[in-house]
Amino acid sequence: MTQTLLFHDMFDFLARSRPQQPCIDDGRRALRFGEAADEVNRIANGLLALGLGKGDRFGYLSQNCADMWLMYLAAARTGAVPVPLNYRLAPAEWRYILADAEARALFIGSGYDAAIASIADELPGISHYLSFDGDWERARGYHEWLAEQSDAPVDCAIASDDIFYQMYTSGTTGLPKGVIVTHANYAANLAQAANMITRLPDAGDTALVVTPLYHAAAVWIAALCTARGMTIILKTEFDPADVVDTLARERVAFTFLVPAMIQACLTQVPDIAERDWSALKLLMYGASPIAEDVLRRTIGLFGCDVYQAYGLTETTAILTLLGADEHRRALAGEAHLLLAAGRPLPGTDLRIAGEDDAPLGEGQVGQILARGPQIVPGYWKLDEATADFRKGGWAHTGDAGEVDAEGYLYIRDRIKDMVVSGGENIYPREVENVLFDHPRIIDAAVIGVPDRKYGEALLALVVTEDGADIDADEVIAFCRTRLGGYKVPRRIERTDALPRNASGKVLKTELRKPYWENAGRSVG
Repeated sequence: MTQTLLFHDMFDFLARSRPQQPCIDDGRRALRFGEAADEVNRIANGLLALGLGKGDRFGYLSQNCADMWLMYLAAARTGAVPVPLNYRLAPAEWRYILADAEARALFIGSGYDAAIASIADELPGISHYLSFDGDWERARGYHEWLAEQSDAPVDCAIASDDIFYQMYTSGTTGLPKGVIVTHANYAANLAQAANMITRLPDAGDTALVVTPLYHAAAVWIAALCTARGMTIILKTEFDPADVVDTLARERVAFTFLVPAMIQACLTQVPDIAERDWSALKLLMYGASPIAEDVLRRTIGLFGCDVYQAYGLTETTAILTLLGADEHRRALAGEAHLLLAAGRPLPGTDLRIAGEDDAPLGEGQVGQILARGPQIVPGYWKLDEATADFRKGGWAHTGDAGEVDAEGYLYIRDRIKDMVVSGGENIYPREVENVLFDHPRIIDAAVIGVPDRKYGEALLALVVTEDGADIDADEVIAFCRTRLGGYKVPRRIERTDALPRNASGKVLKTELRKPYWENAGRSVG
């Protein structure tokens, strides 16, 4: 493979050329690029001292902290492969991932010693535990271990097709799979997206990262910020009041928020409209649908460029972008663009395909297939799943969508979320988009539930802005003015909140369980 930039190359350049420039601040400590480089070197030497060479996996369980971001940069220069763990999972789920990855070491962030101790006997492959708290007798203290390491740069031969990290899919259905991402995938995806963003923040600007670093979107955002020489303010968890305060107080120029976060900031921070947002240049969002009203309020309030990103862990991060110009067009009258996921990044081909993978025409709904330099090689030790994913040379996203005459992609649903009612295929996202237009509904999820006549019927679970009940008949009547009869939900239920995974996607499997548990199946 032709050598390309490695993940850590731009960081190394900035550490040499701008060592005094602020690099990252997680609220506990702030590091300049030169200081961060010294610590990255210590982590890298420490990984090698643990016997972790190229291709060796190690787990990392932690909430967001500067140490975790520096770990990615350190691992990149040694060839050791980090396996970041979702701290919201149960210990049994961590056990499965660590065993599947054949991890040889595990870094344990603050607060997780006891949980790891409960499963350690079932992880014979792990030889080294390093604990931030140092509360577990079988683990070595992380800070003491780090202090013993040299800050001299390591000398490891890393190629662009070497694995950068192995990240497990969220597992909304079935067991999670280890997605293998290379240095080349990352270099390509950063360059692809950067070339489409017209007002990209640069060196000296401040960025806010609040999404978790075990997730592909957060790693991509942090990588972009570091490569551009921005200062990252890293949050441990999302709190809407704190996020709004930080954005305004620190004069943040760039952030990424999932729609549920944006909505919480708008509805839970009463004085948000009174803040000075002149420093904010770019807001990116993605991972789930956003209500048109929420998006209009967001653009009107912040006055910055807004971009929507669509992609998967298996596409490094981004396949398509809906840019600032398209958002402005939408507000000027082309409202349909607010439902689009954008157009493919440079070097990316998209195809809408039927069941036999044959191309479908404009306006026809089928599975979204893609190919490009950001498509990952496949899944760890899952040859059949990899072959299915990359069948015919195209990545099979599992998402249903269509493309319009201008080449804009519209996501209709997950293929597996499709509901078949009375023989008609219904994509719940189309119904959800209508529900988002209702003036009192701020979040919604549509699922199929058992129905004796139709096999499945549509149930809409809705969240209201004031938390009060909503008249079901009125909502159904609202839907009838905008949808064909067979797409109108037969039942409406109000809920306080929808369950979501870390990437902001609604866990429809969890929503369906109570309705299908006695049906002997999970579809009609």
